[in-house]
Amino acid sequence: MHCCKKFKHIFCIIALVLFSSAVLAEGSSLRLRSANLTAYEDDYLLNADAEINFGAEVEKAILKGFTFSFLIEFQLLSPKKYWFDDEVVTTVQQVNLSYHALTRQYIVTRNDQQRAYASLDEAVEDLSIIQDMKVFQETDIDKNERYRAVLLMRLDQKKLPKALRIEGMTSNEWKISSQRFEWTPNLFK
Repeated sequence: MHCCKKFKHIFCIIALVLFSSAVLAEGSSLRLRSANLTAYEDDYLLNADAEINFGAEVEKAILKGFTFSFLIEFQLLSPKKYWFDDEVVTTVQQVNLSYHALTRQYIVTRNDQQRAYASLDEAVEDLSIIQDMKVFQETDIDKNERYRAVLLMRLDQKKLPKALRIEGMTSNEWKISSQRFEWTPNLFK
C-alpha cells in the first residue's frame, strides 16, 4: 500500500512537469543565442542572433494588423571593482513587425528600411538577426580599459495598442523579453 502511494506521488509530479512544459511551449519566448562586436573603420557594429517564438494569441494579433515594436538595447559598461559599473554607451534600436492584409505580406521595418515576407516564419527569421547595428565609435572607448557588453531584446509594451496593453499586463504570453546577454568583447586587435 505504501508503495502505491509513492507511485501515485511520482506519477503526479511527472504529470505536473509534462503539463507545465506543454503550457510553456505554447507561449511566446525570446532568447538571445549569440552576440559579438566587429570593428569597421571608426565604428563598432553589433551582430547577434536570437530565437523568437510567438504564441497563438500573438500570431492572431499580428494577423489582425497590430504592429509589434521590439527594442534592441545595447550597453557598453566599464566594470568598477568597488562601485557601480560606469555606463559608457547605450544604444537602442526599434524594429517593427506588422502584417499588411491587402498584400498578404509580413513587414519588418528597421532603420527606415522595410522588408516584406510571404510568411510569418520568414519575417521572424529576419527579426531574429541583428546585423551591422552601429553601437559606438572608437573615440568612445579607452584602449587601456576592459569593457563588458550587455544586450537585451524585448517587446515594447508601451507601443502596444490599448486593447492589447491591458491583456499584456495580465498574460505572460505578451511579456516577450530575452535574458540579459553579457560578454567581454575583445575591442582591440
